[in-house]
Amino acid sequence: MKLKQYVFLLSLLLLCSPFVKAQDFALKSNLLYDATSSVNLGAEIGLSSRWSLDLSGNFNGWTMSHGRRWKHWMAQPEARYWLCQRFGGHFFGVEAHGGQFNVGGLHNGINFLGTHVSRLSHERFQGWFVGGGFTYGYAWMLGKHWNVEAEIGLGYSRVWYDTFECAGCGRKTEENRHHNYYGPTKAALSLVYIF
Repeated sequence: MKLKQYVFLLSLLLLCSPFVKAQDFALKSNLLYDATSSVNLGAEIGLSSRWSLDLSGNFNGWTMSHGRRWKHWMAQPEARYWLCQRFGGHFFGVEAHGGQFNVGGLHNGINFLGTHVSRLSHERFQGWFVGGGFTYGYAWMLGKHWNVEAEIGLGYSRVWYDTFECAGCGRKTEENRHHNYYGPTKAALSLVYIF
């Protein structure tokens, strides 16, 4: 079902591409998501000389070795203001995000910003999230059509989840729990192709 949504979105973007002028539309891939085996695609369209609208999404539905799970999908729209020119240099943004997850069996000892990531070592969490934040980034122009873009975002996420006894079993230990998260909400190092 999720794959059909991604194919539909990509088809819609490609159908709209003949109606945009050069330097008005870009496709991108976040190399950081690629490193986690998450399929991702982003599209950005210019709205004016300094404003653009970015929409990115990612999906990871793979089962990893040793009982680890890192399954999720997420969509992240963002309005960007470019300080110099669109698709080049510094920019600030306002982003929203939402998605679903099924994560567990990730052995670690991390307790970070009020989240007990270390619980992922022996438990599985399944649920959904929604939130937003502010971003800062920079785009390096490599050529007429190619850019590299780095971005970081800080914000808030409201998370609803159920907890399960272990990564592979179905015994539920907590139900309808929630968590308020404040901290990093976006990290990207993207390879960008500009039409």
